[in-house]
Amino acid sequence: MDDKTVLISGAGIAGPTLAYWLARHGFRPTVVELAPGVRSSGSPVDVRGPAVAVAERMGIARRLREAGTDVTDLWFVNAEGRRTGGLSLGALPGAAAGGRDVEIGRGDLAAILQETSRDHAEFLFGDSIATIDQDEHGVDVTFRHAPPRRFGLVIGADGQHSTVRRQVFGPESRFVAHAGLYVATLPLGGAPAPHPRTVVAHNTPGRMVAVHPRRGDSLAFFAYRAAPVPDFDHRDADAHKRLLGDAYAGGGWRIPELLERVRTTEELYFDAVSRVRMDRWSHGRTALLGDAASSVSLFGDGSTLAMAGAYTLAAELAASPEDHAGAFRRYEERHRRLVDPKQRGVERAAAMLVPATRAGIVARNLASRVWSAAAEKRGTEKQLAPGPRGLLRWGRSRRPVGNHQCVIDPEVSSLMTVIAQGAARTQKTINVTSVVSG
Repeated sequence: MDDKTVLISGAGIAGPTLAYWLARHGFRPTVVELAPGVRSSGSPVDVRGPAVAVAERMGIARRLREAGTDVTDLWFVNAEGRRTGGLSLGALPGAAAGGRDVEIGRGDLAAILQETSRDHAEFLFGDSIATIDQDEHGVDVTFRHAPPRRFGLVIGADGQHSTVRRQVFGPESRFVAHAGLYVATLPLGGAPAPHPRTVVAHNTPGRMVAVHPRRGDSLAFFAYRAAPVPDFDHRDADAHKRLLGDAYAGGGWRIPELLERVRTTEELYFDAVSRVRMDRWSHGRTALLGDAASSVSLFGDGSTLAMAGAYTLAAELAASPEDHAGAFRRYEERHRRLVDPKQRGVERAAAMLVPATRAGIVARNLASRVWSAAAEKRGTEKQLAPGPRGLLRWGRSRRPVGNHQCVIDPEVSSLMTVIAQGAARTQKTINVTSVVSG
């Protein structure tokens, strides 16, 4: 590839990370972003495992830790605010021992990545790609506002609703499948949260609302189960407010107060939880990165995978700058090994955060207490992170309760395995009859 100019669509997490590493390898990246600046919306995200290594190589690991939320625990409460369960966040799937992982606000992470890469790349804020026309030697791009330009490569790092994917690969409906959940976040501002290191969550069947502390303030988080909304528009804020109001009407705990905030805010983030699945992540001189290629899970893995994928893509392009097709192929082969297991984790996250039944909520709360007790006993939460045969075994099952056989709710069945494993580690005898009876 003679022309080492690369256009990156999206200045969230993947885009600036890719721009930084491409510039380090001698490419000339340009990043175009529809938003006028750094977006503050979205829930806190995690920088874990391979992304920590990327941050360290970029020299920003210390800044990420300084901007981190310092959240350590998750509490579950009932409608009166009384605690019914909880666990250390280190016991969640994917958590690592040793303290290297960082939870950080998505906007804070994006701001640090943009600041780190801005001296190495050109940024076009408040603009977006209008058309893409690629040939054997390059890619002609027109913009909504900027003059047309030609680039050597185009990378779509523009999220679940990717413009690049739609223009080059086809309509969103071919690749994006609803995962049965909608999520929303809302900055609360004002005074710091009463429990500055604890996420406090309340569930009813199929619904969850939580208050998540951040440095100096807090964030409201909503997640609820629902079928796909016909003609859903992820940019229609008024429709989003109506959907949330309908989903949480009549709820207890802090829900009335938070819904009032929803009605008056201009900072609501709302979207469907979806899986993005594609046979190939590249076509010609265009490739996809991050959620545009493979939207994943509810446990904050998207940012980790975005940073890791950006590093891998830049390294492969640098390894064969004259063979972009080979670089794209190697990047996809390597990165799919990280992504594919995470894509299978949406159901695990949903069962943990948003149990569909009252029995599922009871089982989750009980399991959380057992996790915490076992983690304390063993001295590390990582050993309790559910594996493919741990947290969830899907499908209805029959197990004895007393002298009788009963059909157990699928969520309860999936969580009972964890209860039993944790009980064995803590040498406790737990009566689960109350979970499945009634």
